[in-house]
Amino acid sequence: MGFLLSKSMDANLKKQQEFMLHNSRLQLERQMMMQNQMRERQMAMQIARSREFIKYFGTFFAVAFTGLTVGALKRKKPALLAPILPLSFIFAYQMDGAYGTLIHRVRGEAECIMASENHRLDLPHGTPTFDSIEKARRAKSSLASFLER
Repeated sequence: MGFLLSKSMDANLKKQQEFMLHNSRLQLERQMMMQNQMRERQMAMQIARSREFIKYFGTFFAVAFTGLTVGALKRKKPALLAPILPLSFIFAYQMDGAYGTLIHRVRGEAECIMASENHRLDLPHGTPTFDSIEKARRAKSSLASFLER
């Protein structure tokens, strides 16, 4: 009879372990999906911010370009056109970021760095571990309890 009870308990334990593994997998998948959605939302916000900046900078660039060109023609001083060159580079970069392929080129470069220069991605003191986080937590809680005294 003890053997049957032990066998039943082993089966229940195995089912419970499978259930816990399944739940852990589901939780991990949900966390990964949530992190990806947050990343996508942050990227969308950055692109939207770039597009909003383009509206303001584009207006500034158009006014500056017109004013400098008119001023250079009226005063016959071509040197007044000099600021147009750096402003045009800034405007082109912002347009590329807001509406162009800059994000694809940056992603491609990031993939190359991750593939061939991954040593540049190491964190100072290495990747945090459970032990290092727990050690810092304990030190902080002991410091807080010491300060309360």
